Formats: sequence, structure tokens, C-alpha cells
Amino acid sequence: MEIYISIILASLLIIPFALKTFSPYVWMDIVYFGDLVRILVKFVARRRRRPLFFVLDRFLEQTEAHPDNTFIVFENESYTYACTDKRSNKIANALQSHAGYKGGDTVALFMGNEPTFLFTWLALAKLGSPVALLNHNIRTKSLLHCFNCCKAKVLIAAAELKEAVEDVLPSLIEQGVTVLLMSKNSDTLGIQSFSDEVEKASDDPIPRSFRSHITFKSPAVYIYTSGTTGLPKAAVVNQNRILTALAVLSSNGVVSSDVFYLNLPLYHTAGFVVGFIGTIETGSTIILKRKFSASQFWDDCRKHNVTVIQYIGEVMRYLCCAPKKDNDKDHKVRLAIGNGIRAEIWKEFLNRFGNIQIREFYASTEGNVGFLNYVGKIGAIGRVHFFHQKLFPYTLVKYDTERDEPVRDANGLCIESRKGEPGLLVSKITNLAPFAGYAQNEEQTERKRLHNVLKKGDLYFNTGDLMRIDKDNFIYFQDRVGDTFRWKGENVATTEVSDILTICDCLKEANVYGVQVPGHEGRIGMAAVTLKKEVQFDGRKIYNHVVSCLPSYARPRFIRMQSAVEVTGTFKQMKVKLVEEGFDPGRIQDPLYILDDNAKSYVPLTAQIYHAIISGSTKL
Repeated sequence: MEIYISIILASLLIIPFALKTFSPYVWMDIVYFGDLVRILVKFVARRRRRPLFFVLDRFLEQTEAHPDNTFIVFENESYTYACTDKRSNKIANALQSHAGYKGGDTVALFMGNEPTFLFTWLALAKLGSPVALLNHNIRTKSLLHCFNCCKAKVLIAAAELKEAVEDVLPSLIEQGVTVLLMSKNSDTLGIQSFSDEVEKASDDPIPRSFRSHITFKSPAVYIYTSGTTGLPKAAVVNQNRILTALAVLSSNGVVSSDVFYLNLPLYHTAGFVVGFIGTIETGSTIILKRKFSASQFWDDCRKHNVTVIQYIGEVMRYLCCAPKKDNDKDHKVRLAIGNGIRAEIWKEFLNRFGNIQIREFYASTEGNVGFLNYVGKIGAIGRVHFFHQKLFPYTLVKYDTERDEPVRDANGLCIESRKGEPGLLVSKITNLAPFAGYAQNEEQTERKRLHNVLKKGDLYFNTGDLMRIDKDNFIYFQDRVGDTFRWKGENVATTEVSDILTICDCLKEANVYGVQVPGHEGRIGMAAVTLKKEVQFDGRKIYNHVVSCLPSYARPRFIRMQSAVEVTGTFKQMKVKLVEEGFDPGRIQDPLYILDDNAKSYVPLTAQIYHAIISGSTKL
């Protein structure tokens, strides 16, 4: 008997060491699965609460529990939870008494990173109004398109964006839109000042009855995402999805005592959902910045005792490219959460700035699948395992990049990629993993739905991303498919850029694509163009056109002059060869031009300029 007991005890001692040797990540997998179950249990419990429980209710809980805790720090001002609550009440009361607003109207918010953005969103949530988060960099055609997507009845804009609003004002007036400017006065007919009304308004709480019509399927926000369509699409983020998003920071170990540095745009999913919504759940303090600044980043972290930072790949690269300082490791940052960091930047960041835990994840605004690299494996976007796949069924399928579609077998079904092979990530659309689609755009919603994937009649979400899973079940991002590339942390839709280029007087056709540049994340814009008959290339005119119509990240940095744009048999523009050839004047016979902000023109791309870019002495 003693022998059997000894054998059992020895086995119990050996098992952990054996698991660590042959399955080194098993304990982390178990802990992660436990976190996943805990999040689901909490989510289900909130779903069952009556009256219905939304993100706003979590904010009100935090305000009641910790009214004097600091919620937002912005420049030289700080706002407690109670102060934030009262500010949002004043905006809500001012708006609900305004003749141009009806309860539940969709409202478009056109504003940069500032506390008023957050106050206004909370105010609109209290009134039961969906909010369209407009990119404050867009102008004219794109701005009007984004506004119209969500059928907004009211536009609330920051004072400094008045000129951009004036550019589209005739169209807004024609549609009967109420335009409110966050200023104390306005001398433009059709634009009403709103700050003065807010100051005079009461800060009394808004009755719950104002939002009694809201359900979990009601849209909470519209967040704009570029894709294969051209102009931005308004992804519908409903109340259920945004309630789920509450766990994004707490699931990564963020707590109320943490100080969160938010310098990414609030109109983006990263800034709004991860940064703002995530901190509502944890009760942490937000250090809000107007925009990212590599030179101010660590000084801000030291000044405010920041413990958690947020990033996209470009942010980490910018920080690593900044001049080294003796106090690079002198900070309290313990955690970095984000996506898009390259393996070499990851290593350099840790080596330079110290032992900071990096939580790389994968997700998209409208997507129904996500991954988290909870192990800290450098270069991976996440880890896949049986439990995750059972809860949120997904797979990688073979993809034909030339035909721009999944490869199918004789039965018309997709073919799953083998381990180690790249494949298109697709995720099954279920009640637990829904896809709400795009506002006023059923065609593009349908394009993201993939039918008959593994069996006839099934339905999957097409992420548009090529992935690879290694032998240890880590998943790696490979590339984007279709007509979208990413530059400076922004998605650039090639069709939109092409459309805008061809509005220019001298250009007949434009084929836009992204090319890789050594030392830079993502791909930078390039356009292969043809000229109209008997018209000369006018670099200055094209420069002025793209600067006035496109945000900086979407402007083609290189232009390639062609006699004709190559198309396929189905009249699709051919990009693969163009992408492969890049912008090397030694390899390309066609005339090449580069955008020069100093000259305010597109100027010839010489071998000298090319080598300066490749060597890294000239940054783009």
C-alpha cells in the first residue's frame, strides 16, 4: 500500500514538471480560460439585470461609489467622476431642450481628443442617442459621406473645426440638420453656438425614462472603418458589443489604482473602446492627450505616474526611434496594451524601456473574433486553443491573392490551411459572435459575409486578414488582403484615394496601392496614374488637390506615370506586380514622383532620394 501511495505522490510531483517541459504554456492556457469563463459569467449576469444594464450604468455605478476619484486629466485640468457626471448632465439637458433635437436622434460628434468629447458621449448615452464618431481629419466629400451614413439629425463640432463644417454646410442645411458648435458664439448662418447653452443648463440627473427605448441590439456608436469599398464604412457597434468591451482592460489586469495614458484618437476603436470604455469598467484615471507625441510621451508618463500605456505598432516604433536618454527606464509603466508591434521593435522596446509587460491582441471594429497574446510570445498576435475555438469558431482558409478570393474545392467549400501555412482568417457568425454590419451599406455588409465555408449553408465573417498558426499554436499576422493597406496606424482605402485623384483635372486613371518601406510599419501609398489627352503632368496642382481632399496618411507619397493602367479580364486593376516593383527608379522605367511638402509639389524621384529613403536617412 505504501508503495502505491509513494507512486501516486511521485506522479503528482512529476506531472507539473512534465507539463512545463512538454507543454510549457498549459498553465497560462488554464488561467486564460478561467479568465474567459469569468468574463462570460459576468457578462451574462449583467445581461439578465432589470432594468437593462448598459455601459452608462457602469459609469454611474463608479460615480456613486467613487465620486471624488479622478477620472480624466487633460493638460492642466482634472475631472472627478462626479464632475464628469455633472458636465455630461449639463450637455444632455441643454440638448434635450434644443428645438433641433428629438430624444433618440442619432448625433454625429466631430471633435478631437478633449474632455468635452467624453462628456458629450456620456450625455448622449443618457438621452438614448446613438453617436457617430467622425474622424476630425476628414473633409468635404468624405466628411459628408460619413455624416450621411448614420442618418444623423444633429452635428456637434469642436470650435476649431468650424471651417471644415462650413465646407459642407449647404448640404447639411438642405437635409435639415441641426449644426451645433462648441463655442460661445457663431457668426455663420446655419451654425449655432452651443457652449453658452451648456453653461446655462442644469446639471440635474437625466431620468432613465429618456433612454427606456434602448435595447441590447440598439446602436451605441458608429465607428468608421476603411475597406475595399472606397469611402469609409460606418461599423455598427451596438449596446451588446460595447457592454462586452467593458472587460478589455480588466481582463488584462488593469485595476482602479492604475493610471491609463490615452493618446490615440477617440474616434478610433482603440482610443474610444479600449481607452475610454475600458477605464469605465476598471475605474482607473485617464491621462488624455490631444495626440501622440514621441518627445512628450515619457515625460508625461513620469509627470502623471502612468502605469498603463496603449499603443499601435507605429507608436512603439516612434518611441524606439526617439533619441535615447539616460532616464529611459525611469518610469512606473508596467503594462502596454495594443496591436501591430513588430517582433524587432518589441525586443528593442523592452531592452530600452525596461521590464514592461506587453499584451498584444488582435481585433477589429466590426469583427467577431479576437486573440490575446497572454503568454508574451514576441511577434505573435495571440494564442489559439481548443476552448477558444469552441466558444468562437474560426479557421484559416487558403486564399488566392491574385484572384482576391478564397480557394474552394470541387464541392465549392473553402480549403483549410495547414499549420504553418498562411490563410485567410474567417470566424463563424453566431449569437455569441455576431456581425452587425455597416450602416446604410448592405452591399458591403454582405461582402464581409462568407457563405459555404466548411459546409453548405454556414456563414462566416471575412476578416480580410491573412494569418499563420505555428506548431505551438501561436497565431501571427501576415498581411491584409483586398484593396486596403495600413499606414501611420490608419486604414487607407485605395478606391477612395483613386476616386479623389481622378477628380484632378490632369489625371485620367489612378491605381492606388501600398508599398513597403524599410524601417516603417505597414505600407505607404503609391499611385500608378495615366494623364488625360494633351495634358502635362502638373505636380503642384496634384499636390494641392490631395492635400485639400485627403488626410496626410492617405496621400500617395509616390506617383508612377504610365501610358495605360493594367487591368484583368474582368476589368479589375492589377496591383500585385506594381506592389512588387515598389518605388525603385533603378528598376522602373516609368517616370516616378515623390510628394515634397517643402516644395508643395510632386517632384521627380531621383536615385539619390530613393537611396536616402532606403538607408533611413530620410523618414517618411
